[in-house]
Order: sequence, then structure tokens, then C-alpha cells
Amino acid sequence: MLERKSDSHKGENGKVLVIGGSDEYVGAPALTGLAALRAGADLVYIACPEKVAYAINALSPDLITVKLSGDSLGVRHAVKIMDFVEKVDVVAIGPGLGTRAGTQEAVKKLCSKIKKPKVIDADALKALKEIPPNSIITPHRGEFEAMFGVKPTRDELTKRADSDKIILLKGQTDFICNGSEVRENHTGNAGMTVGGTGDILTGIVAGLISQKVPLSDAAFLGAQINGEAGDILKEQMGYCFVASDLLSVIPRVILEEV
Repeated sequence: MLERKSDSHKGENGKVLVIGGSDEYVGAPALTGLAALRAGADLVYIACPEKVAYAINALSPDLITVKLSGDSLGVRHAVKIMDFVEKVDVVAIGPGLGTRAGTQEAVKKLCSKIKKPKVIDADALKALKEIPPNSIITPHRGEFEAMFGVKPTRDELTKRADSDKIILLKGQTDFICNGSEVRENHTGNAGMTVGGTGDILTGIVAGLISQKVPLSDAAFLGAQINGEAGDILKEQMGYCFVASDLLSVIPRVILEEV
């Protein structure tokens, strides 16, 4: 179990900013934010379009929303978002963003400006051709190939990763590379092909980083926790579970394993 001081106060045990959501995708950033909380973070902010923000507020009173004008993230939002970056320990960017041209430009700008640890997932990966410093990227095989133009072999993972540019390659076996070693995670099952499990993974990893877990360890532990939660649900529900079911199981896995 992750330790904390008995006299700690609100926010001292992890603050996360999730940048995500669009008029097409409301649930993804909410799942990421809730997973970060279930991984132990104290506070989660979600920067998302205004209508998405109000929907997320209705979904959960535990998430704080940063309301952005319009239907999607744009470069015009960068200043407002950077103000909130200063308040948090880690930024998760990508869940549900969509791939509009303005959004992709905003992702490039934000990833270059944000110096704090970043977990980059989903649609944000489509805007990038290299890993920004102090980041974890979480592609599946197709996203890796689209990003780098090559298939994700061990050599290619090692070539592109280093101690502050971590790759968490998702698949039947997850591969986590920090440039000097490749670790494998074998937890998880075919039921996790259901939509949203990647958003949960991003939230777990961000939540761990917010509690001072190093990037490479957070990526490995996040994959392990997410997969073990899925394995517990498979035993209980077969292949009929959904991503939000993982949320209630994450604390049990962390209590037993971390």
C-alpha cells in the first residue's frame, strides 16, 4: 500500500490534471479522472469543453472540472490550462480529445510547454512523432506504428525510450521500456477489449505518479494493477464487465499488491 503522513492535508497526496473530452467523447476523461482517484490521488481536475464538463459534474461529484469554451480543445485554451498545470503534480492528456486539426495543434503546444510529468494517451498520441521529456506514452501496437512509422519490436522500444521517456506498449502482454530494460506485464484478459480500459490505465498511472512513484515504476505498476483488476472481474462476471467496473476493484488490488 502506498504510504502517506498521518497529518497530511488535502492535495498533499497527489493532484492530477486530465486534459481530454470533446463533444463526441464525454466518458473517457471521466474514467481517467476517477481511476486516478481510485489509485490514491487526492484531487483531480479535468480540463474539457464546457458541455462535457457539466456532464462530468453530473456523473461524479468527486471530479473538479475546468470548463473550456467551444466543443473541443484548441490552442486558445493553452493559457488557461497552463495556469492549472501549476497547481498539479502530473498531467494526463488524450482521453476523448478527438482529432480535429485545432486539437492536434493544441496537444503539440501543450506537450512542449508542460514540464511536469505527463501521461500521453489515445488521441494525443496522434499529434506527436516523438516522446516529450518527462513523459509516459501508452500506445497499442497500431498507435505506436502510426506514431513512429515502424513496428514495435524490443529494439525499437529501446531505441526510443529512456529514463524520462517511458513507453507502455499495451497488448495481450504489456511491454514497459525505459531505454535500458523492457519489463513485461502478463495480467489482464480478453474482456479488457471493452472500450475505456485504456482510459482507466492512464488514470491509474497518473495517480501513482502524483504520489511520487517514479515514471517507469508507475507505468509498470499501472499496467499490472489494471490487468489484475480485470482478472478479478473476469472471475466474477466472465466477459460481461465494462470499464467502469474496474474502478471499484482498483483499491483492492493496490491494497494487496503495492
